Amino acid sequence: MSSSLAVVCASMDMKIETLPVTPADIAAAAEVIAPVAVRTTLLSSPALDERMSARVFLKPEVLQRTGSFKFRGAFNKLASIPQSARSGGVVAFSSGNHAQGVAAAAQILNMQATIVMPRDAPLSKRERTRGYGAEVVLYDRDTDDREAISNDIASKRGATLVRPYDDPFVIAGQGTAGREIASRSSRSRSYSTTSAP
Repeated sequence: MSSSLAVVCASMDMKIETLPVTPADIAAAAEVIAPVAVRTTLLSSPALDERMSARVFLKPEVLQRTGSFKFRGAFNKLASIPQSARSGGVVAFSSGNHAQGVAAAAQILNMQATIVMPRDAPLSKRERTRGYGAEVVLYDRDTDDREAISNDIASKRGATLVRPYDDPFVIAGQGTAGREIASRSSRSRSYSTTSAP
């Protein structure tokens, strides 16, 4: 964590929790997802380079299975669930990209997926999530607690809750995109800055 972020968090009396994800965890995740994830390339654009006065490379994760890097983390997490714990399926909460990643990973691994989505999530995302075989449970984001709904479903079904961003297996899987960037830079070029939205 940067020192300026630490100062801001301290001044706001915020507790910072660090999840233990190491380069070895990301390397292990890369092996797990390799058979099913798309290894997206790096693209460059002379017009963008000129506009930014720098060499800019883009990693088009829209070409990833489900159209997002979220598939990487979802698959790594689901693959980490022991066979003996898979019969209850998985439950996740998401407005779209994590939902589709979990649903697709569950379909590949032959697991049941239940996704808790807000009623106002884009219809296309709800339909794609169902298209991967997931059950979609809708909630009202103004009055309902998506985590409580998800926890209740998981408890009743003996399912594993797959959190969207604060799970070490999810983080390691998503970190494989950065690992691919780093492996490209060590072979052919170096980057002064790497940025991800």
